[in-house]
Amino acid sequence: MARIFCIANQKGGVGKTTTTVNLAAGLSQIGKRVLVVDLDPQGNATMGSGVDKRALDLTVYDVLLENASIAEARQVQTKAGYDVLGANRELAGAEVELVELERRNGRLKGALQAVRDDYDFVLIDCPPSLSLLTLNGLCSAHGVVVPMQCEYFALEGLSDLVNTIKQVHANLNPELEIIGLLRVMFDPRITLQQQVSEQLKAHFGEKVFNTVIPRNVRLAEAPSYGLPGVVFDPASKGAIAFVEFAKEMSQRLGAPVRVAA
Repeated sequence: MARIFCIANQKGGVGKTTTTVNLAAGLSQIGKRVLVVDLDPQGNATMGSGVDKRALDLTVYDVLLENASIAEARQVQTKAGYDVLGANRELAGAEVELVELERRNGRLKGALQAVRDDYDFVLIDCPPSLSLLTLNGLCSAHGVVVPMQCEYFALEGLSDLVNTIKQVHANLNPELEIIGLLRVMFDPRITLQQQVSEQLKAHFGEKVFNTVIPRNVRLAEAPSYGLPGVVFDPASKGAIAFVEFAKEMSQRLGAPVRVAA
């Protein structure tokens, strides 16, 4: 049965999509069956997985409105190595349409039930806001992985996110918890980043993943080629770090790590 995780942070520009697609590619490389669900109308996770969002006949928008199932709408075995439930600009309209519908917070959860045995992991890329789309992700998930930069404003945003997760846990999804915090775009030469990193470890303890994702130009270049960095340049420091993160996450959750054939 799939373990479902949101990659979320209410602050923009912290590497949520980069984390989603590279963690998915890393999990795929260690033998896991992975589905990426793109819940951001910008469709960056879709494009970054090698799927042309403009050419999609069915997207997560159709799934949320119950006009299609995930099995019908997903893109299977993309060149990134995992399946994708894509998104495009149509999804922006779903916010307005969902307001009037029943079970508006739980539609994605219901749709995922039908494919839960097809995957080991489902990773949901959430938009940088607390919207109905984000709530659908949080109501579907077993846990949240929080990518964050080690800088002052990131700490401020983290406090807001923790409060949001507590509210969703209390009122909508009692299974939801923070799986861990992932330090991304890390530059050890910057004293402030080292200080914030130490603050995170002191406050959150074991919730902070041991793996640190370095600032890496190859990870930044990869989306322009429609690939995760792990696939685009497997030998780059960023790609190696994400594969290590995939292994750490699997081990933390008690899932065996095996090398894909």
